Amino acid sequence: MNKMKHYLLLFILSISTYGIAQDRAYGDGEWFKFRVHYGFVTAGYATLEVKSTQLNGNDVFHVKGYGKTVGLSRAFFKVEDDYQTYIDKEKDIPYRFIRNIDEGGHTKDIQIDFDHGAGKALVHNKKHKTKEWVNFPRDAQDMVSAFYYLRNNLDIDSIKEGDTMDMNMFFDKENYKFRLKFLGREIIRTKFGKVPTLKFRPYVQSGRVFKEKESLTVWVTDDKNRMPVLIKADLAVGSLKASLSEFKGLKNSFRIQVD
Repeated sequence: MNKMKHYLLLFILSISTYGIAQDRAYGDGEWFKFRVHYGFVTAGYATLEVKSTQLNGNDVFHVKGYGKTVGLSRAFFKVEDDYQTYIDKEKDIPYRFIRNIDEGGHTKDIQIDFDHGAGKALVHNKKHKTKEWVNFPRDAQDMVSAFYYLRNNLDIDSIKEGDTMDMNMFFDKENYKFRLKFLGREIIRTKFGKVPTLKFRPYVQSGRVFKEKESLTVWVTDDKNRMPVLIKADLAVGSLKASLSEFKGLKNSFRIQVD
């Protein structure tokens, strides 16, 4: 369950880039809510919210991501996850990342402060009361800022079916490459109507949770918002989906196809 939730969050964050978009994809006041479900059974909810603020004198977007299990899922496996990032408004780089989670009694409370000039991150493990400087590669993003960076820099006119992209990411104390493949365009049915989308598949490690290396698929709106509307994970125990259920504060028009 832990790996499943982490990959799902990565999945939501995994949209790729092909150049600088002319208009910002998001802004102050944007808010998403996702319903995580097995068929008609709701397992939990996750939200993402953007607010303008300042951090150490820099103008930033403060993004809060929160997820929890509900109903019977909560009775069997209680999850409450709090993810936050502070993103420079002009440079699209993270200054601070917060991960405070409780997943079935497995807890972490970590704050990461990025020094992009030095290429080092101060990892503060509040649970174990430790601090450690760790090197990270140029242009690395954290788990949440990656989503907003890639949304804001995706050139949807240049991307071609079959294209693959890599991205530097820094998570906890590790650097790693995250690879994504573009599968093409597709119109899907949502609670909001028929939505033109871009379809992606990230490459994840197979094993106890995922059936195979290519077990995840994400559908992102084919417009200037580039917001995820559907996520599907083929797991060893069945198919799990995360569907966009509510949103507000979009910076751009939301395209819905009319029959």
